[in-house]
Amino acid sequence: MTLKQLSYVVTVAETGSITEAAKQLYIAQPSLTTAVKELEQEYCITIFHRSKKGIELTPEGDEFLGYARQLLDQANLMNAHYTGTKQGKQRFCVSAQHYSFAVEAFVKLIQASGGDKYEFHMRETQTYDIIDDVAHRRSEIGVLYLNTFNEPVIRKTLRDHGLTFTALFRAAPHVFIGKNSPLAKKKEISLEDLAPYPRLSYEQGSHNSFYFSEEILSTMDSDKEIIVRDRATLFNLLVGLNGYTICSGVISEELNGPHIIAKPLAVDDYMEIGYILPANTPQSALTEKYICFLNEALA
Repeated sequence: MTLKQLSYVVTVAETGSITEAAKQLYIAQPSLTTAVKELEQEYCITIFHRSKKGIELTPEGDEFLGYARQLLDQANLMNAHYTGTKQGKQRFCVSAQHYSFAVEAFVKLIQASGGDKYEFHMRETQTYDIIDDVAHRRSEIGVLYLNTFNEPVIRKTLRDHGLTFTALFRAAPHVFIGKNSPLAKKKEISLEDLAPYPRLSYEQGSHNSFYFSEEILSTMDSDKEIIVRDRATLFNLLVGLNGYTICSGVISEELNGPHIIAKPLAVDDYMEIGYILPANTPQSALTEKYICFLNEALA
């Protein structure tokens, strides 16, 4: 395995074509095909499926690509540090549940470390996909929560995927509501108070188990349920329909505006929010910085 071979695989994956990748790399197509096949033989895997329609990554190829990008990024950092050569385009990806503080930290990371060239991804996505992204190195870090109900299942899933969980903070349950909601004047909100209003929650796709829900008390009955996929839609519906969602209570007015407020929820529960990383794998400099910015945003 060589760094050149890894760069070939990354370029093929990004272009979706051996022909186009060969043009970008300024090498002959047969030479590129041979280099990829040598890697596949060395590790006894199939990185790409080939057909008349083109090529696509296999599941094991997708995992291999995550490792390849990490190694190339580390090599670029080493060259920049020891030779003074200009670093190429930086790449970084975060997968997270829908937390404004995770986005705030992401913004600070780009401002501090983006440089002249970068490709950063902020994926607010479903809980299982966060785990899968980090396990397959599509994302360097994931952000999610544990509580008494979901912890046994989530921790087992993390162990099965070779991941670790590190807590950032423990939050008492809150509800997000619109600032003009009939409940806005209450200092604390009970479950009985919430009963007449629509409950909003995030879709979890094919892994729509209560254990992977982004909201605590997901097994609680509600006559009015609205399921959404993104945070902007959820916030618009909170305001427009006097709905609510159960959350940590942490929100950035700078990023999300003044129309959403958080109120304590009168239940005996908690949300322990933290980040997940591959076990026994050194963190990149960008990952370490992002964790620092997470702590700053929460402070």
